[in-house]
Amino acid sequence: MPDHVHILVGLKPSISISDLVRDIKAGSSKFINDSKWIKGKFNWQEGFGAFSYSKSNLDNVVKYILNQEERHQKKTFKNEYLDFLEKFEIEYDPKYLFDWVE
Repeated sequence: MPDHVHILVGLKPSISISDLVRDIKAGSSKFINDSKWIKGKFNWQEGFGAFSYSKSNLDNVVKYILNQEERHQKKTFKNEYLDFLEKFEIEYDPKYLFDWVE
């Protein structure tokens, strides 16, 4: 998607999600900038969202990710993300959410 990515990973308990996301953002930013895919310098926004699922839901998560382009024709990333926060009962302050691309 042009404004976000979904990544499904399995982590050992010794690996922090923050460290993983930092490394993904750093590596992908370097690759995009070295490849000159865009004019100017590419940077990710600050922050990220991470949601966990049980192994029994793995097939559903994979289908969800594979069908995101079709789904986002009906629901924006912003609405999708806010729905996740509600579904997972995550309290948040709107001032700390992403800068939405609309």
